[in-house]
Amino acid sequence: MLRLSKLADYGVLLMAELARDPGGATHNARELAAETGLPSPMVAKVLKTLTREGLLVSHRGAHGGYSLARPPQQIPVAKIIAALEGPVALTQCGAGPGSCEHEPSCHVRTPWERINRAVTGTLERVTLADLIHPSDLIPLEELGVR
Repeated sequence: MLRLSKLADYGVLLMAELARDPGGATHNARELAAETGLPSPMVAKVLKTLTREGLLVSHRGAHGGYSLARPPQQIPVAKIIAALEGPVALTQCGAGPGSCEHEPSCHVRTPWERINRAVTGTLERVTLADLIHPSDLIPLEELGVR
């Protein structure tokens, strides 16, 4: 089974929660934890990481909190995942050349690289805006998926 880590899953959920606010208001970690039902310590950790990676902006002060660094339509899901997990790689060799000891003799490396590019490409085309407005999602057929 292919699965995102909890960290990446929570990151996408928190970013979507922030994107749902059309005014771009700031939300603090406590509010976001309550709104999403996620544990506060994990929310704080994810928000700090997403801020460090340039996807969120941290606002200090009495009315401080976090807001998106860019409009939702400019934030690909792949960027959120990569910020929390590193590059998308379905197999060890998908992490880059020389990352697997079996690389020289592997007969399925090329097909796996192709699959990895397809998955990564799809995640790059789906934006945060698509997640909060699923009716606007690109049809799978247009992505080359049947």
